[in-house]
Order: sequence, then C-alpha cells, then structure tokens
Amino acid sequence: MSITFTAWPENFARLYRERGYWIDEPLTDILTRQANNDHVAMIDAAGILSYRELNQQSDNLAGALRRRGLVSGDTALVQLGNVNEFYVVFFALLKIGVVPVNALFSHQRTELKSYASQINPALLIADRDHVLFGDDTFLDTFLAQHPSLRQVALRNAERAEQSLSAWIAEPQEDFTASPTAADQVAFFQLSGGSTGTPKLIPRTHNDYYYSIRASVEVCHFDSETRYLCALPIAHNYPMSSPGALGVFYGAGQMVLAADPSAVVCFKLIEQHKINVTALVPPAVTLWLQAIEEWGSNQALNSLKLLQVGGAKLGETLAARIQNEIGCRLQQVFGMAEGLVNYTRLDDDESHILGTQGYPMSPGDELWVADEQGNALPAGEVGRLMTRGPYTFRGYYQSPEHNAEAFDENGFYCSGDLISLTEDGYVKVEGRLKDQINRGGEKIAAEEIENLLLRHPEIINAALVSMPDELMGEKSCAFIISNIALKSVALRRHLREQGIAEFKLPDRFIRVERLPLTPVGKIDKKLLRQTFDAQSPTQSSGE
Repeated sequence: MSITFTAWPENFARLYRERGYWIDEPLTDILTRQANNDHVAMIDAAGILSYRELNQQSDNLAGALRRRGLVSGDTALVQLGNVNEFYVVFFALLKIGVVPVNALFSHQRTELKSYASQINPALLIADRDHVLFGDDTFLDTFLAQHPSLRQVALRNAERAEQSLSAWIAEPQEDFTASPTAADQVAFFQLSGGSTGTPKLIPRTHNDYYYSIRASVEVCHFDSETRYLCALPIAHNYPMSSPGALGVFYGAGQMVLAADPSAVVCFKLIEQHKINVTALVPPAVTLWLQAIEEWGSNQALNSLKLLQVGGAKLGETLAARIQNEIGCRLQQVFGMAEGLVNYTRLDDDESHILGTQGYPMSPGDELWVADEQGNALPAGEVGRLMTRGPYTFRGYYQSPEHNAEAFDENGFYCSGDLISLTEDGYVKVEGRLKDQINRGGEKIAAEEIENLLLRHPEIINAALVSMPDELMGEKSCAFIISNIALKSVALRRHLREQGIAEFKLPDRFIRVERLPLTPVGKIDKKLLRQTFDAQSPTQSSGE
C-alpha cells in the first residue's frame, strides 16, 4: 500500500530522469552506501555513532518494528529532539516503508493531534523528556483519541515493552530493507502554513535525494565536513540544505547541539573542530553579542562557513559575520515545499551580503508574478512562483488549498514576495501569507486567532507581525474583549489549548474595534502601522 499524493506529471518525471535529477534510489542509500564505514557519523550529548553503527542500529530497529506488525504503507508520528536516535528512527522507518511525520520538539498537544488526525499513524515514537510524555496522562488520552495507533516507543522509557533503546538493541540478522518506491512518498515535511491547520508536504525519495545531492554539490560537503546541527533537527533546513543528510551523503561528521546559543555552540565548535554550521538571523545576533561580551572569537577558529537562512538576513548583520565571527557567509533561502536558493561560495561580496542566492538546480523554474499573474521584470517586487524536480506538486489531502497555491501550469506560489536581480539572484522583500516569521519559526495567524476566540470574554482578535531587532518579527494580538484581560491570563489560556511556546503572542493590545478593508476583512496592514505611530486605545496589562 502506498500513500496517495499529487505526483509530477509524467512528462516532467521523464524529463527529470533524463537529466539525471531523479535516479530512482531510495533515501536509505544515503546511509547504506556508508554501511562499512567506521568513521564517526554523529555525536550527541550521550554518545558517538559511526556509520556502521548507525546503519546497524537502524536495521535493528527496523526489524523490531516489523516484528511488532509495522508494514510498508503505514505512517508514524515521531517527536524527538537533537539526539542520535532521531536518525536511527528516520532510517529505520524508511527501510521498511513506514512514512513518518517528524514533529518539532517544541510542538505541543495541538500540533501532535493535528498531524495524527491527518495521517492516522500506526506508530508513535516520542521522548519521556518532553513535557507531554513525562507521564502517561497525555499519552493515554492520545491513544484513546487515535485508535489507529498500534505501537508506542519512548526514548528514556522505564518499561521495556515501550523502550526505544531496547528496540534498537534487539539484534537483527539477515535484514532486508524494503523502502517505498523511489517515486513514492518517503516522509512528510511540515509546512509553516498560513492557515489554522498545519499542512503536510509529501516528499518522495527521488525529489528529496536530488535536493540533498544538489545541495552537497553547491556547498562542497565531503568527508572533511564537520557540521554542527544547532537548529531543531526536524526542520528541513538542517536536514537537507545540505544539513545532516548532506553530511551523511558526503561521509562527514555531524555534532548535535541542544540549542543554538553561544554558550552551548562555542564549546562544541572548539571541542570538535567544527568547520560549518547553519543558523537563523536571531542566533547570529546572539553569537555576535557573545563575542563582544567575551572579547574574543577564538573558540570559532575552526569555523570556515556559516550558513544563514530561515528568515531574511539584513545587510548590516551580514557584513559583521566575516569580520567578527571570522568565517565565510552563505545565505540560504529555501522552503520545506522544495525550492532552495544559495549564494555560492565564490560569489562576490555584493551578492553574498545583499541577496538570498539563486536556485541550486538548472531544473528549477522561478519567476515573479504580479497580482494578476503576469510575469514581472527584474527589479520588480511580486509573488514567487516556482516548480522543479524537487518542488512538490500539492499538500497532502488539501485539494481546496492546492487550488489556490498552484497555478494551471503547476507553479507553486510560496507566499513570499521577492524581486530578481538582472543576473537571477533572489532578494526577499516580504511575505504575502498571513504568517509571522519569528526567528525562523513560522506562526499561522489564523491558528492563534481561532484559539483566542475560544476565550469567553474575547469578541474578536487579529494577530499581526511587528518588527523586532533580534527576532526579525514578533507577534502582537489585537483583541476586542468584554473586560480588560491581562497578558498573563491570555497566555495561560493559549497554553491550555496546547500550543508550542514560540506561538504565544509577544504583545497584546486591547482595542474598541478592528479596522476593516473595503471588502470587510480585518485591515492588518493598518494594524501594523500602529507600531510606527501612536499606540491605539489601550494595551492589555503585562
């Protein structure tokens, strides 16, 4: 049984194979090609895994899952942090054709329930270190709500029958992998989303493997690469741009950090002679502040390349990286839906500092559209439109949204506002989506608004972005309410709905009314302008 998804039209699939983009190999090839390699593959706070050990442990777990009834075509919900087990699990599931969704470790009840309702998982893999799974209260409720779940494995579990480590330790002899076909879904990525329900992105072996290989070629990852994974491990950016999977493909070494703070990362960079890492702009700011405070960047001497993506990097901040951190900068502008742009390692300073790169594949098609769908010339700002050998053709089970997100020729409208330079480099100018990019984490305004409206005293609500020097954007909720509500009470209300902490509004403002556009929609552009003018009505207590 295979997952139903929107596939590429046959003429495109044939073209992508002819050009060598699609090679009809499963993603498991990234690991199995290194199966006899005793070099270190990854290091976390608990230990070290060689390529041989990573491959064997994933075989062991795959066999254990098979014995417990998991079969090709089943789906799994996985929530693990920056630990070695993440990739043991990832490859084990791929080896037996089980299709996972990898939730972020910051996700809470709302997100997990949404993913489970969309894929009806047969398997849940989680961590006792996560607040939801510290005891069985949430787990028991979750299992009752999702009867499709047949098996549960927990990292740091006390009971052997649910112990992920015990399953990984089960010896496996004569294991034969049976991944899904290369043109079928390997796993689901998470969309940042601009609507209330997080959407799932089906990624096939062919398209994702090509994305990794092309990234490795652009970024020159090889056996000498020592990569620090400081961002959340399940994000597309540190997975495949080139990320961990690019490291494994090139037989390099990856070190996992608990978080991207300077306190954590500087020690790891110095200890393991890290030469490349990836950050979002707010983390770059914190690193620069740490260097100023400590008066030295000596711990970063081994670092040769710093990738920055996830949100637009300002030119002033970009210019400080080479001088103060002391390494080369590479800007990355990509999306879980596919398209990835890089500045090249040999680009001149004006392109590296002032653009977000250009598409990594000659098969990428990218143009800028006006509001009527007409192509705009270089320098004009409009909607990013793209298609290509690793850009998906439709969100999972979302026909109505897909009808809006794709044009009649299969070009995907990402919601980003961009301009193109004369030589084809991308400049990110803004966002069409009703979405807030808080330090690289995407927040769908509609989701938070709907949750606020569950409060009995709130009549209406609008969530908008506000500029922030460190995070790029923060969020502000404008509310109409029967009574004055303090911010602490509103955040408590949202926490009770079970959302991730990064989605909580940074500020609340109580207003008498919300401005409307001529067609009767809330005028969020006008609300955003309040941050440059006098504050409206009154702010809720902090």
